[in-house]
Amino acid sequence: MHVEHGRPKDCAERTARELAVYDLLDRLDIPYVRVDHAPAETMEVCADIDTVLNCRICKNLFLCNRQQTAFYLLMMPGDKPFKTKELSAQIGSARLSFAPPEKMIEYLGLYPGSVSVMGLMNDSENKVQLLVDQDLFRDEYIGCHPCVNTSSLKLRRTDIFETFLTAVKHNYLSVELHGE
Repeated sequence: MHVEHGRPKDCAERTARELAVYDLLDRLDIPYVRVDHAPAETMEVCADIDTVLNCRICKNLFLCNRQQTAFYLLMMPGDKPFKTKELSAQIGSARLSFAPPEKMIEYLGLYPGSVSVMGLMNDSENKVQLLVDQDLFRDEYIGCHPCVNTSSLKLRRTDIFETFLTAVKHNYLSVELHGE
């Protein structure tokens, strides 16, 4: 894996979803470091990417309530366990579960394995509420995918939560998830 600054020089093999992320970040003057890699479908694989980028790649979970009327994107540290009961109580929701992949595609324009905060740029109707574990606010940088799981980005936390979220007209709720 080789660290690059900014968008790829050759975009011929890149998807429109990925290029849209770079376009938006560039338009917002948000600097980012990027690394290309084999598909990262587990947090174990992301651990190697963390080392190369020198930041923590978030675990991103696309969730919904039992009735599938409320949808959430949860950003949390990859090494922290997810306890649905704990989170459900904090946000006052019926029991949460993983949302169906077709809703992920419909609302975020993403496919399983590539879920990222960057997908909120595709949620123009604000169907998805962003939930952020408070531990992420301790990090200066956060790693995420650019809507594909074959690249990862290192972004300044303030650029994500202030500039990016404002531009895509989303807010977030801070939640406190406990480790084991």
